[in-house]
Amino acid sequence: MEAKVRRIKLGTQGLESSAEGLGCMSMSAFYGPPKSEPEMINLIHHAINSGVTFLDTSDGIGGGPAYLRAACEASLKRLGLDWIDLYHQHRVDTKVPIEITVKLKKSVEEGKIKYICLSEASGSRIRRAHAVHPITAVQLQWSLWARDVEEEIVPTCGLAMEHRIIS
Repeated sequence: MEAKVRRIKLGTQGLESSAEGLGCMSMSAFYGPPKSEPEMINLIHHAINSGVTFLDTSDGIGGGPAYLRAACEASLKRLGLDWIDLYHQHRVDTKVPIEITVKLKKSVEEGKIKYICLSEASGSRIRRAHAVHPITAVQLQWSLWARDVEEEIVPTCGLAMEHRIIS
């Protein structure tokens, strides 16, 4: 019997996810040559059978409304889903104000996206984005070798949750 991955709540809006996830970008050409489709399908099934409910498949390379809408629609079609639980804006598009980027709320209102996550965003961008629409999760690089997030981003998220700013 396989060990099951524990579940956690993200934010305060009710989203529950597996504590560990599977980043699917490495399945494509971004990290070395593309992997074989049968191997990757087996990996996805193994993750799901282990209790992983968080599969990160977003591209999120642009922050403009038209791009994000098209990316959302393409993801829904590719995945064969009616909605995306947690939509990631993977890279902050510095050419587009974050307040415009999180206007994804239209997709939320239409039921195509349930929750929004920002990746690699600064503390000020997280606060500005959340003022427009609740940000449920923040994805960042945090390790023994990348601890700069502890100065601004981690406190922003921690304080936001303590004061119910992130909901």
